[in-house]
Amino acid sequence: MRLPSVKPEGWSQIEERLNSFETRMREVVNNPIEDKRRCEDSWEISKINHQRSRYIFDLYHKEKTISRELYEFCVEYKLVDGSLMTHWKRQGFETLCCSSCIHKANFNFGTACVCRVPRTNREVKVLECQTCGCKGCASGD
Repeated sequence: MRLPSVKPEGWSQIEERLNSFETRMREVVNNPIEDKRRCEDSWEISKINHQRSRYIFDLYHKEKTISRELYEFCVEYKLVDGSLMTHWKRQGFETLCCSSCIHKANFNFGTACVCRVPRTNREVKVLECQTCGCKGCASGD
């Protein structure tokens, strides 16, 4: 989706950082993937998406340095992951890595991803999510 020519007030404050995320994303997409496992292809993309979304989320909800209009602009034009940011507002999901890790249909037995299980409750302490590479995003970690 193409951005409109008139952007909300405060856009210049975040534009450079969003462009750097976009540049990193393009580099990752263009990198060769021969030396990676099949599931690792999208891990870096998921990580950048999380960082970009967390950046805007923190500016609006924690630091309160951007306007609601700018926040909603970023969500509307899919500059950030609105679904993920919505989950961060809910108790127990403050550190969620990606939206796909909580959709029960994505996992065997209708459960959540292994990264959502607190490390103290795991039999094997070091595991990584096959979807995004997260090693643990449960709020209790």
